[in-house]
Amino acid sequence: MARTLITSAIPYINGIKHLGNLVGSQLPADLYARYLRARGQEVLFLCATDEHGTPAELAAAKAGKPVAEYCAEMWKVQAALAQGFRLSFDHFGRSSSPQNHKLTQHFAGKLADAGLISEVSEKQVYSNADGRFLPDRYIEGTCPNCGYDKARGDQCENCTKQLDPTDLIEPRSAISGSTDLEVRETKHLYLRQSSMRDQLNEWIDSKTDWPILTTSIAKKWLNDGDGLQDRGITRDLDWGIPVKRGEDDWPGMEGKVFYVWFDAPIEYIACAAEAVDEGKISDWERWWRVDKGGEDVRYVQFMGKDNVPFHTLSFPATILGSGEPWKLVDYIKSFNYLNYDGGQFSTSQGRGVFMDQALEILPSDYWRWWLLSHAPETSDSEFTWEAFQQDVNKDLADVLGNFVSRITKFCRSKFGEVVPEGGAYGAQETALIADLEDRLARYQARMDAIDIRKAAAELRAIWVAGNEYLQSAAPWSAFKEDPERAAAITRFALNLIPFYAGLSSPFIPDAAAAMAEAMGTDLEWPTDAKAALSRLPEGHTFTVPDVLFAKIADEQREEWAAKFSGVRT
Repeated sequence: MARTLITSAIPYINGIKHLGNLVGSQLPADLYARYLRARGQEVLFLCATDEHGTPAELAAAKAGKPVAEYCAEMWKVQAALAQGFRLSFDHFGRSSSPQNHKLTQHFAGKLADAGLISEVSEKQVYSNADGRFLPDRYIEGTCPNCGYDKARGDQCENCTKQLDPTDLIEPRSAISGSTDLEVRETKHLYLRQSSMRDQLNEWIDSKTDWPILTTSIAKKWLNDGDGLQDRGITRDLDWGIPVKRGEDDWPGMEGKVFYVWFDAPIEYIACAAEAVDEGKISDWERWWRVDKGGEDVRYVQFMGKDNVPFHTLSFPATILGSGEPWKLVDYIKSFNYLNYDGGQFSTSQGRGVFMDQALEILPSDYWRWWLLSHAPETSDSEFTWEAFQQDVNKDLADVLGNFVSRITKFCRSKFGEVVPEGGAYGAQETALIADLEDRLARYQARMDAIDIRKAAAELRAIWVAGNEYLQSAAPWSAFKEDPERAAAITRFALNLIPFYAGLSSPFIPDAAAAMAEAMGTDLEWPTDAKAALSRLPEGHTFTVPDVLFAKIADEQREEWAAKFSGVRT
């Protein structure tokens, strides 16, 4: 049995994530995990909360809570929302876990032993008003590259350029807003990733199937300007993983913690160890250690484009530099940005629709379908309320939902809630089976390639084919002249419902489960169309399901557009 390890970029703990975050990593990862499981593969799907660094400290301070307490509370919130969106993680962990502490310190020790860590005296910004050194993310200012006035000291979220705090124009403290800043000297550890440039370049060149977006970003960081730079892996913070060399103290690093971008990707591995300790899986090393069974695992990562540099360079440098046989990523599926009504989604600025708000408005399947069918794979895409209403009404209500409702209610009225007997399939059914065989193959090929928008288009076309058949065959007309022909049409159309349920389950799991339950069948992936379309035998009982998808009215759309036109407070 094939085995696939899937991770999605771990979300920051600082509050509830917006729909752009969701479609940029977790949701497409869930789609792929559900698809592979349905096809019979063994899957380990991992995610966690990213709990260290500036975002956690600032959010906790704003909430007036100790940072550990705040993180524990927000983990529960994010875990509940993940469940609300039916994200099928095998484990949803925490980067503050004891397992990640131990593993991060282990990697640091191995890198030091390999001569890949250096101690550097550097100048760092100190805030006189706050009485402390300010890590990169505690400093805000104007980006010298694009002019964005809320750039952070490590990276501009607008243009994604990597920055140092001293690069910012008119820098200020993110804690107090004070501009009373000065530069003082401090000592930190640096990962000497520049010495691994050739090794990383060769490794990236070997990934010929990666998306252009992933490879182009990695190559840009490797080769632009002075090329790949050494990266600081420690910070002057109270909250985080204490700097140690394995289990030993690190002289001169007392009171410092590892930089969040060093420990966060290591949580992918630690997350699996957490799952073992919680009894969810029996062995994590068979997934993560090449020498202990992981050589036949395919590892796929999902992330937004702003996370690509760390996952193609810094994290692989950590893995390779350790000299140990850890599993390296095989495929990185990266995404552009989903924008919101002419601007950007933004967690820090509270702009857009957030996961909790979305679920208060509509069930998760509405959002899953729209977001995945508009996934920003080749370019940025944009959420508008008009597009959302139009596509939900057309695809989910008018095509899929209408088909299920029409044929089940028709059958009930003429034959009862039972698959009708009599009549043989004719030329129309034979032609549709052949067409669906081709469409099934194309759909699976798109899903295998993780071409999400194209896969959604193939699935939509499969739904449409059934609708067109029902309209053309018109059992309600046939029933008047040839009841046996009407019975055959109805039986065939009813068999399309569990077929649709299986194929739709990665995209819209709740509706798929409802379809399968109504038809009295298990949720199964169809191996071939002909066999699948005879699953419901004559005399098989079913129930007419509730409306799968209600249409979005103009009044609702206008209300929501107005409600989410401002900034979340």
